[in-house]
Amino acid sequence: MGGLPLVLLAGMNCTAELWTGCGVDDALTPVLDRPTIDEQVEQLADTLPERFVLGGLSLGAIVAMELAVRAPDRVAGLCFASTNAKAPTDAQQAGWREWTRQLDDGATAAELQRSILPALLSAEGLARPDLVTRVVAMGEETGERMLRAQLLLQSTRHDLLARLPEVRVPALVISGTADAICPPTFHTEIAAALPGARVVAVDAGHLLPLERPDQIGALVRAFRTRLG
Repeated sequence: MGGLPLVLLAGMNCTAELWTGCGVDDALTPVLDRPTIDEQVEQLADTLPERFVLGGLSLGAIVAMELAVRAPDRVAGLCFASTNAKAPTDAQQAGWREWTRQLDDGATAAELQRSILPALLSAEGLARPDLVTRVVAMGEETGERMLRAQLLLQSTRHDLLARLPEVRVPALVISGTADAICPPTFHTEIAAALPGARVVAVDAGHLLPLERPDQIGALVRAFRTRLG
């Protein structure tokens, strides 16, 4: 596919497998492996093309927002899904520390992924063994070392809503109607902060591209095409 390079960032304990079947096989899919938001954004800025369309899901979208705020001249357009622009809550921080403790005690990234399947997939998605297998396999591919780094990365997030109005590029915000982690209200907040953003609701859970690859792929491809 021609046009501007497309960069897609996966969520925590997920991989480029998220985008399989979406028809965006030429996308760049950097791995999130730095322990702080500052280091991660700096690493991406140093290695990505001069200008690109930037997309992400969950933690990947949070990093994408941070990169767009810091380097708006590099980003031609933004496409977010299943995400949250607010600072972490105390409960979230405690949950990430608990996962780190479980890793210390010998838990694997795949086991931790399996433990939150009802939060990652809708009821329809959970009823599909193929999707469950793919979700757990992403945790296995991520591995314990990478997951530790991503847990630390999560803990260094901060509120982005006040900064998003500075990002004046086209933006597409995709929300899962059955997302138990990032409900639709999170996405309307983000769209309200981004000038000219539009929100699209998709009938799926948190891992939208896995449950609805055709629909998500069509949205991303059309958005990229409009940007030229």
